[in-house]
Amino acid sequence: MKKIIESDITRRQFINFLGAAVGSAAMPFAGRANTALASERITLGFIGVGKQGAGLLRGFLNTPGTQVLAVCDVDMLKKENAQKMVNDHYTQESGHRYHSCDAYDDFRYILERPDIDAVVIATPDHWHAIPVLMAAESGKDIYCEKPLSLTLYEAREMVNAVRKYRRIFQTGSMQRSDNKFRLACELVRNGYIGEIKKVNVSIRTGFIAHPVECDLPAESVPSELNWEFWLGPAPWRPYHSILAPPISFSGWPKWRDYRDYSGGGMTDWGAHHFDIAQWGLGMDHSGPVKIIPPDGKEIKQLTYLYANGVEMTTDVEDNLILFTGTEGKVAVNRSYIKTWPEKLVRHPISARDLHLYESNNHKQNWLDCIKTRKHPICDVEIGCRSVSVCHLGNLAVQLGRPLLWNPEAELFINDPEANRLRDRSKRSPWSLS
Repeated sequence: MKKIIESDITRRQFINFLGAAVGSAAMPFAGRANTALASERITLGFIGVGKQGAGLLRGFLNTPGTQVLAVCDVDMLKKENAQKMVNDHYTQESGHRYHSCDAYDDFRYILERPDIDAVVIATPDHWHAIPVLMAAESGKDIYCEKPLSLTLYEAREMVNAVRKYRRIFQTGSMQRSDNKFRLACELVRNGYIGEIKKVNVSIRTGFIAHPVECDLPAESVPSELNWEFWLGPAPWRPYHSILAPPISFSGWPKWRDYRDYSGGGMTDWGAHHFDIAQWGLGMDHSGPVKIIPPDGKEIKQLTYLYANGVEMTTDVEDNLILFTGTEGKVAVNRSYIKTWPEKLVRHPISARDLHLYESNNHKQNWLDCIKTRKHPICDVEIGCRSVSVCHLGNLAVQLGRPLLWNPEAELFINDPEANRLRDRSKRSPWSLS
Protein backbone atom coordinates (compact mmCIF):
# COMPACT_ATOMS: atom_id res chain seq x y z
CA MET A 1 0.00 0.00 0.00
CA LYS A 2 1.14 3.51 -0.78
CA LYS A 3 2.53 5.26 2.31
CA ILE A 4 1.93 8.80 3.54
CA ILE A 5 4.92 10.97 2.74
CA GLU A 6 3.84 14.57 3.31
CA SER A 7 4.67 15.59 6.89
CA ASP A 8 2.09 18.38 6.81
CA ILE A 9 -0.89 16.47 5.42
CA THR A 10 -4.12 17.71 7.03
CA ARG A 11 -6.72 15.53 8.69
CA ARG A 12 -9.20 15.97 5.83
CA GLN A 13 -6.55 15.25 3.21
CA PHE A 14 -5.55 12.15 5.11
CA ILE A 15 -9.09 10.80 5.29
CA ASN A 16 -9.58 11.41 1.57
CA PHE A 17 -6.32 9.62 0.90
CA LEU A 18 -7.32 6.75 3.14
CA GLY A 19 -10.56 6.18 1.29
CA ALA A 20 -8.78 6.15 -2.06
CA ALA A 21 -5.90 3.98 -0.91
CA VAL A 22 -7.82 1.36 1.02
CA GLY A 23 -10.96 1.37 -1.10
CA SER A 24 -13.62 -1.21 -0.50
CA ALA A 25 -11.37 -3.27 1.77
CA ALA A 26 -11.31 -0.63 4.50
CA MET A 27 -14.80 -0.52 5.89
CA PRO A 28 -15.52 -4.27 5.89
CA PHE A 29 -12.34 -4.82 7.86
CA ALA A 30 -12.96 -1.80 10.08
CA GLY A 31 -16.29 -3.38 10.92
CA ARG A 32 -14.79 -6.83 11.37
CA ALA A 33 -15.15 -6.66 15.14
CA ASN A 34 -18.90 -6.27 14.75
CA THR A 35 -19.13 -9.97 14.01
CA ALA A 36 -15.87 -11.13 15.54
CA LEU A 37 -15.88 -14.53 17.19
CA ALA A 38 -14.70 -14.78 20.78
CA SER A 39 -11.62 -16.68 19.59
CA GLU A 40 -10.45 -14.01 17.16
CA ARG A 41 -7.50 -11.78 18.00
CA ILE A 42 -7.98 -8.05 18.18
CA THR A 43 -5.10 -6.37 16.39
CA LEU A 44 -3.70 -3.22 17.97
CA GLY A 45 -1.57 -0.22 17.10
CA PHE A 46 -0.04 2.01 19.79
CA ILE A 47 0.23 5.78 19.37
CA GLY A 48 2.60 7.24 21.96
CA VAL A 49 4.84 4.78 23.80
CA GLY A 50 6.53 6.88 26.46
CA LYS A 51 6.17 6.14 30.16
CA GLN A 52 2.38 5.64 30.20
CA GLY A 53 2.15 4.21 26.71
CA ALA A 54 4.86 1.64 27.41
CA GLY A 55 2.99 0.58 30.53
CA LEU A 56 -0.21 0.11 28.54
CA LEU A 57 1.74 -1.79 25.90
CA ARG A 58 3.05 -4.25 28.49
CA GLY A 59 -0.47 -4.69 29.84
CA PHE A 60 -2.05 -5.43 26.47
CA LEU A 61 0.80 -7.76 25.45
CA ASN A 62 -0.07 -9.85 28.49
CA THR A 63 -3.81 -9.78 27.74
CA PRO A 64 -5.00 -12.84 25.80
CA GLY A 65 -6.75 -12.34 22.50
CA THR A 66 -4.68 -9.44 21.23
CA GLN A 67 -1.90 -8.99 18.70
CA VAL A 68 0.18 -5.80 18.62
CA LEU A 69 1.10 -5.03 15.02
CA ALA A 70 2.62 -1.56 15.24
CA VAL A 71 3.89 1.15 17.56
CA CYS A 72 4.47 4.85 17.00
CA ASP A 73 6.31 7.68 18.74
CA VAL A 74 8.01 10.93 17.76
CA ASP A 75 11.01 9.88 19.89
CA MET A 76 13.05 7.34 17.93
CA LEU A 77 14.48 5.64 21.03
CA LYS A 78 11.08 5.22 22.66
CA LYS A 79 9.67 3.90 19.40
CA GLU A 80 12.48 1.38 19.01
CA ASN A 81 12.23 0.35 22.65
CA ALA A 82 8.52 -0.39 22.22
CA GLN A 83 9.12 -2.29 19.00
CA LYS A 84 11.73 -4.43 20.74
CA MET A 85 9.35 -5.03 23.65
CA VAL A 86 6.72 -6.40 21.27
CA ASN A 87 9.13 -8.52 19.24
CA ASP A 88 10.78 -9.95 22.37
CA HIS A 89 7.38 -10.75 23.90
CA TYR A 90 6.17 -12.72 20.89
CA THR A 91 9.56 -14.39 20.46
CA GLN A 92 9.38 -15.68 24.03
CA GLU A 93 5.72 -16.60 23.68
CA SER A 94 6.13 -18.55 20.44
CA GLY A 95 9.62 -19.93 20.90
CA HIS A 96 10.54 -18.57 17.46
CA ARG A 97 12.23 -15.33 16.48
CA TYR A 98 9.56 -12.67 15.90
CA HIS A 99 10.35 -9.39 14.15
CA SER A 100 7.05 -8.33 12.58
CA CYS A 101 6.10 -5.36 14.76
CA ASP A 102 6.32 -2.19 12.69
CA ALA A 103 7.50 1.09 14.21
CA TYR A 104 6.50 4.50 12.89
CA ASP A 105 7.18 8.12 13.73
CA ASP A 106 3.81 9.29 12.31
CA PHE A 107 0.56 7.92 13.75
CA ARG A 108 -1.16 8.21 10.36
CA TYR A 109 0.80 5.20 9.13
CA ILE A 110 -1.04 3.13 11.74
CA LEU A 111 -4.43 4.54 10.79
CA GLU A 112 -4.01 3.70 7.10
CA ARG A 113 -3.55 -0.02 7.84
CA PRO A 114 -6.72 -2.10 7.35
CA ASP A 115 -5.20 -4.99 9.33
CA ILE A 116 -5.28 -2.98 12.59
CA ASP A 117 -8.62 -3.14 14.43
CA ALA A 118 -8.01 -0.67 17.24
CA VAL A 119 -5.55 1.88 18.57
CA VAL A 120 -4.27 2.75 22.02
CA ILE A 121 -3.45 6.47 22.38
CA ALA A 122 -1.14 7.63 25.18
CA THR A 123 0.23 10.90 23.85
CA PRO A 124 0.41 14.21 25.74
CA ASP A 125 -3.07 15.69 26.16
CA HIS A 126 -2.74 18.23 23.34
CA TRP A 127 -2.32 15.27 20.99
CA HIS A 128 -5.51 13.38 21.98
CA ALA A 129 -8.30 14.94 19.91
CA ILE A 130 -6.81 14.87 16.42
CA PRO A 131 -5.70 11.19 16.46
CA VAL A 132 -9.02 10.20 18.04
CA LEU A 133 -11.06 11.93 15.33
CA MET A 134 -8.89 10.48 12.59
CA ALA A 135 -8.96 7.00 14.13
CA ALA A 136 -12.75 7.05 14.42
CA GLU A 137 -13.14 8.20 10.82
CA SER A 138 -10.74 5.51 9.60
CA GLY A 139 -12.72 2.78 11.36
CA LYS A 140 -10.59 2.02 14.41
CA ASP A 141 -11.88 1.37 17.91
CA ILE A 142 -10.04 3.46 20.47
CA TYR A 143 -8.53 3.34 23.95
CA CYS A 144 -7.37 6.85 24.86
CA GLU A 145 -5.68 7.88 28.05
CA LYS A 146 -7.29 10.32 30.45
CA PRO A 147 -7.83 13.22 30.56
CA LEU A 148 -9.88 12.90 27.41
CA SER A 149 -9.05 16.29 25.90
CA LEU A 150 -7.19 19.56 26.15
CA THR A 151 -10.36 21.66 25.85
CA LEU A 152 -14.11 21.51 26.39
CA TYR A 153 -14.80 21.76 22.66
CA GLU A 154 -12.40 18.95 21.80
CA ALA A 155 -14.12 16.62 24.25
CA ARG A 156 -17.53 17.07 22.60
CA GLU A 157 -16.05 16.72 19.12
CA MET A 158 -14.49 13.43 20.17
CA VAL A 159 -17.88 12.18 21.35
CA ASN A 160 -19.46 13.27 18.08
CA ALA A 161 -16.87 11.44 15.97
CA VAL A 162 -17.04 8.24 18.01
CA ARG A 163 -20.82 8.19 17.77
CA LYS A 164 -20.91 9.07 14.07
CA TYR A 165 -18.58 6.23 13.11
CA ARG A 166 -19.93 3.81 15.72
CA ARG A 167 -16.60 3.17 17.37
CA ILE A 168 -15.98 1.51 20.73
CA PHE A 169 -14.10 3.95 22.95
CA GLN A 170 -12.62 3.42 26.40
CA THR A 171 -11.27 6.40 28.36
CA GLY A 172 -8.29 5.34 30.47
CA SER A 173 -9.97 6.30 33.78
CA MET A 174 -9.32 2.85 35.17
CA GLN A 175 -10.57 3.61 38.70
CA ARG A 176 -14.02 2.73 37.36
CA SER A 177 -12.78 -0.84 37.03
CA ASP A 178 -11.80 -0.99 40.73
CA ASN A 179 -14.44 -2.51 43.02
CA LYS A 180 -13.63 -0.08 45.88
CA PHE A 181 -14.77 2.87 43.78
CA ARG A 182 -17.81 1.02 42.48
CA LEU A 183 -18.87 0.06 46.02
CA ALA A 184 -18.42 3.65 47.23
CA CYS A 185 -20.61 4.96 44.43
CA GLU A 186 -23.25 2.26 44.95
CA LEU A 187 -23.50 3.15 48.64
CA VAL A 188 -23.99 6.80 47.69
CA ARG A 189 -26.37 6.20 44.78
CA ASN A 190 -28.57 3.86 46.84
CA GLY A 191 -29.00 6.33 49.69
CA TYR A 192 -27.00 4.47 52.34
CA ILE A 193 -25.57 7.78 53.59
CA GLY A 194 -28.88 9.58 53.20
CA GLU A 195 -29.35 12.52 50.92
CA ILE A 196 -26.02 13.50 49.41
CA LYS A 197 -25.05 17.05 50.36
CA LYS A 198 -21.36 17.51 49.65
CA VAL A 199 -18.42 15.95 47.85
CA ASN A 200 -14.80 16.79 48.47
CA VAL A 201 -12.32 15.84 45.75
CA SER A 202 -8.71 15.95 46.87
CA ILE A 203 -6.09 15.84 44.11
CA ARG A 204 -2.70 15.87 45.78
CA THR A 205 -0.28 15.51 42.91
CA GLY A 206 3.29 16.04 41.79
CA PHE A 207 2.09 18.68 39.33
CA ILE A 208 0.87 22.20 39.99
CA ALA A 209 -2.89 22.28 40.55
CA HIS A 210 -3.77 24.65 37.70
CA PRO A 211 -1.74 25.02 34.49
CA VAL A 212 0.40 28.04 33.69
CA GLU A 213 1.92 29.55 30.57
CA CYS A 214 5.16 27.89 29.51
CA ASP A 215 8.21 30.15 29.92
CA LEU A 216 10.97 27.52 30.05
CA PRO A 217 14.36 28.45 28.55
CA ALA A 218 15.48 26.91 25.27
CA GLU A 219 17.58 23.76 25.18
CA SER A 220 19.09 21.78 22.31
CA VAL A 221 16.71 19.30 20.74
CA PRO A 222 17.91 15.69 21.14
CA SER A 223 18.74 14.02 17.84
CA GLU A 224 16.23 11.22 18.47
CA LEU A 225 13.24 13.56 18.91
CA ASN A 226 11.02 15.15 16.27
CA TRP A 227 10.23 18.26 18.32
CA GLU A 228 8.11 19.86 15.60
CA PHE A 229 5.82 16.82 15.55
CA TRP A 230 5.76 16.64 19.37
CA LEU A 231 4.39 20.20 19.41
CA GLY A 232 1.94 19.46 16.60
CA PRO A 233 -1.16 21.68 17.06
CA ALA A 234 0.31 23.50 20.07
CA PRO A 235 1.99 26.93 19.68
CA TRP A 236 5.62 26.73 18.67
CA ARG A 237 8.24 27.13 21.39
CA PRO A 238 11.83 25.96 21.90
CA TYR A 239 12.50 22.51 23.27
CA HIS A 240 12.98 21.91 26.98
CA SER A 241 13.79 18.52 28.47
CA ILE A 242 11.11 18.51 31.19
CA LEU A 243 8.44 18.64 28.47
CA ALA A 244 9.74 15.68 26.48
CA PRO A 245 12.43 13.98 28.58
CA PRO A 246 14.73 11.31 27.19
CA ILE A 247 13.97 7.62 27.53
CA SER A 248 16.42 7.36 30.45
CA PHE A 249 14.20 9.64 32.58
CA SER A 250 12.14 7.53 34.98
CA GLY A 251 9.71 10.15 36.30
CA TRP A 252 6.63 11.79 34.79
CA PRO A 253 7.16 14.52 32.17
CA LYS A 254 6.20 18.02 33.28
CA TRP A 255 4.20 18.99 30.20
CA ARG A 256 1.17 18.50 32.46
CA ASP A 257 2.00 21.77 34.23
CA TYR A 258 1.60 23.93 31.12
CA ARG A 259 -1.62 25.19 29.56
CA ASP A 260 -0.59 24.57 25.95
CA TYR A 261 -0.30 20.83 26.58
CA SER A 262 -2.45 19.92 29.57
CA GLY A 263 -4.39 21.10 32.61
CA GLY A 264 -2.06 20.59 35.59
CA GLY A 265 -3.06 18.47 38.55
CA MET A 266 -6.71 19.24 37.80
CA THR A 267 -6.63 17.09 34.68
CA ASP A 268 -4.05 14.62 36.02
CA TRP A 269 -5.39 13.16 39.29
CA GLY A 270 -8.46 15.36 38.89
CA ALA A 271 -9.57 13.44 35.81
CA HIS A 272 -9.54 10.27 37.93
CA HIS A 273 -11.23 11.61 41.04
CA PHE A 274 -13.79 13.92 39.42
CA ASP A 275 -14.74 10.91 37.31
CA ILE A 276 -15.64 8.99 40.47
CA ALA A 277 -17.43 12.00 41.95
CA GLN A 278 -19.56 12.28 38.80
CA TRP A 279 -20.29 8.53 38.97
CA GLY A 280 -21.37 8.75 42.59
CA LEU A 281 -23.60 11.74 41.85
CA GLY A 282 -25.22 10.10 38.84
CA MET A 283 -23.92 12.89 36.59
CA ASP A 284 -22.31 10.89 33.79
CA HIS A 285 -24.42 12.81 31.26
CA SER A 286 -24.43 16.18 32.99
CA GLY A 287 -22.31 18.33 35.28
CA PRO A 288 -22.21 21.35 37.60
CA VAL A 289 -24.09 24.57 36.92
CA LYS A 290 -21.84 27.02 38.78
CA ILE A 291 -18.10 27.09 39.39
CA ILE A 292 -16.63 29.42 42.02
CA PRO A 293 -12.85 29.89 42.28
CA PRO A 294 -11.20 30.53 45.65
CA ASP A 295 -10.87 34.23 46.43
CA GLY A 296 -8.44 34.05 49.34
CA LYS A 297 -11.14 35.39 51.67
CA GLU A 298 -14.54 33.76 52.05
CA ILE A 299 -14.11 31.07 49.37
CA LYS A 300 -11.19 28.91 50.44
CA GLN A 301 -11.62 26.08 47.91
CA LEU A 302 -12.59 25.73 44.29
CA THR A 303 -16.32 25.03 44.52
CA TYR A 304 -18.82 23.47 42.13
CA LEU A 305 -22.58 23.66 42.56
CA TYR A 306 -24.98 21.19 40.95
CA ALA A 307 -28.60 21.90 40.05
CA ASN A 308 -29.78 19.44 42.74
CA GLY A 309 -28.06 21.48 45.46
CA VAL A 310 -24.97 19.30 45.92
CA GLU A 311 -21.74 21.22 46.58
CA MET A 312 -18.42 19.83 45.42
CA THR A 313 -15.12 21.29 46.59
CA THR A 314 -11.55 20.43 45.75
CA ASP A 315 -8.26 20.78 47.59
CA VAL A 316 -4.75 19.32 47.59
CA GLU A 317 -4.60 18.12 51.19
CA ASP A 318 -5.08 14.42 50.52
CA ASN A 319 -5.80 12.11 47.61
CA LEU A 320 -9.38 10.83 47.82
CA ILE A 321 -13.06 11.40 47.17
CA LEU A 322 -15.24 12.06 50.24
CA PHE A 323 -19.04 11.88 49.90
CA THR A 324 -21.03 13.44 52.74
CA GLY A 325 -24.74 12.76 53.19
CA THR A 326 -27.37 13.47 55.83
CA GLU A 327 -26.77 10.08 57.48
CA GLY A 328 -23.12 9.26 56.91
CA LYS A 329 -19.97 9.54 54.84
CA VAL A 330 -17.99 7.47 52.33
CA ALA A 331 -14.31 8.10 51.58
CA VAL A 332 -12.43 6.19 48.88
CA ASN A 333 -9.09 6.16 47.12
CA ARG A 334 -6.92 3.47 45.54
CA SER A 335 -5.79 2.13 48.92
CA TYR A 336 -9.03 1.93 50.90
CA ILE A 337 -12.72 2.63 51.30
CA LYS A 338 -13.93 3.99 54.67
CA THR A 339 -17.45 4.71 55.84
CA TRP A 340 -19.16 6.50 58.70
CA PRO A 341 -20.77 4.59 60.32
CA GLU A 342 -17.92 2.11 60.05
CA LYS A 343 -20.18 -0.94 59.61
CA LEU A 344 -21.63 0.51 56.41
CA VAL A 345 -18.65 -0.63 54.35
CA ARG A 346 -19.62 -4.23 55.11
CA HIS A 347 -23.28 -3.73 54.19
CA PRO A 348 -24.13 -5.83 51.12
CA ILE A 349 -25.72 -4.08 48.18
CA SER A 350 -29.08 -5.84 47.90
CA ALA A 351 -30.61 -7.32 44.77
CA ARG A 352 -33.22 -4.53 44.84
CA ASP A 353 -30.56 -1.80 44.86
CA LEU A 354 -29.05 -0.02 41.88
CA HIS A 355 -26.02 -1.95 40.66
CA LEU A 356 -23.50 0.09 38.69
CA TYR A 357 -21.58 -1.11 35.64
CA GLU A 358 -19.12 -3.74 36.83
CA SER A 359 -15.68 -4.21 35.31
CA ASN A 360 -12.72 -5.79 37.05
CA ASN A 361 -10.23 -5.19 34.25
CA HIS A 362 -10.25 -1.92 32.31
CA LYS A 363 -8.34 -3.22 29.30
CA GLN A 364 -10.29 -6.47 29.07
CA ASN A 365 -13.57 -4.57 29.36
CA TRP A 366 -12.64 -2.56 26.25
CA LEU A 367 -11.62 -5.67 24.34
CA ASP A 368 -14.83 -7.47 25.30
CA CYS A 369 -16.87 -4.48 24.14
CA ILE A 370 -15.06 -4.38 20.81
CA LYS A 371 -16.54 -7.83 20.21
CA THR A 372 -20.01 -7.18 21.61
CA ARG A 373 -20.23 -3.55 20.36
CA LYS A 374 -21.54 -2.44 23.74
CA HIS A 375 -20.33 0.70 25.52
CA PRO A 376 -17.38 0.06 27.87
CA ILE A 377 -17.41 1.23 31.48
CA CYS A 378 -15.75 4.56 30.69
CA ASP A 379 -17.25 5.38 27.33
CA VAL A 380 -16.28 8.57 25.50
CA GLU A 381 -19.35 10.46 26.80
CA ILE A 382 -18.28 9.69 30.37
CA GLY A 383 -14.72 10.77 29.60
CA CYS A 384 -16.11 13.99 28.11
CA ARG A 385 -18.26 14.83 31.13
CA SER A 386 -15.51 14.04 33.64
CA VAL A 387 -12.80 16.07 31.92
CA SER A 388 -15.28 18.92 31.50
CA VAL A 389 -15.41 19.28 35.28
CA CYS A 390 -11.62 19.63 35.28
CA HIS A 391 -11.63 22.21 32.49
CA LEU A 392 -14.43 24.21 34.13
CA GLY A 393 -12.42 24.51 37.33
CA ASN A 394 -9.29 25.56 35.47
CA LEU A 395 -11.19 28.21 33.51
CA ALA A 396 -12.80 29.65 36.65
CA VAL A 397 -9.36 29.96 38.25
CA GLN A 398 -7.83 31.39 35.05
CA LEU A 399 -10.56 34.05 34.77
CA GLY A 400 -10.67 34.66 38.51
CA ARG A 401 -14.45 34.81 38.79
CA PRO A 402 -17.52 32.57 39.15
CA LEU A 403 -18.86 30.94 35.99
CA LEU A 404 -22.38 29.79 35.18
CA TRP A 405 -22.50 26.64 33.05
CA ASN A 406 -25.31 25.00 31.14
CA PRO A 407 -24.35 21.29 31.13
CA GLU A 408 -26.98 20.39 28.53
CA ALA A 409 -25.92 23.00 25.97
CA GLU A 410 -22.26 22.87 27.19
CA LEU A 411 -22.07 26.65 27.09
CA PHE A 412 -21.34 29.34 29.66
CA ILE A 413 -24.37 31.49 30.39
CA ASN A 414 -24.14 35.14 29.27
CA ASP A 415 -20.34 34.94 29.22
CA PRO A 416 -18.76 35.45 25.76
CA GLU A 417 -15.24 35.59 27.20
CA ALA A 418 -15.54 32.22 28.91
CA ASN A 419 -17.20 30.67 25.86
CA ARG A 420 -14.25 31.74 23.70
CA LEU A 421 -12.00 29.74 26.04
CA ARG A 422 -13.91 26.50 25.41
CA ASP A 423 -11.34 25.82 22.70
CA ARG A 424 -7.89 26.93 21.48
CA SER A 425 -6.62 27.75 18.03
CA LYS A 426 -4.41 25.06 16.54
CA ARG A 427 -1.15 25.56 14.74
CA SER A 428 -1.33 24.96 11.02
CA PRO A 429 -1.71 22.51 9.38
CA TRP A 430 -3.45 20.72 12.25
CA SER A 431 -7.16 21.16 12.89
CA LEU A 432 -10.26 19.25 13.98
CA SER A 433 -12.02 19.78 10.62
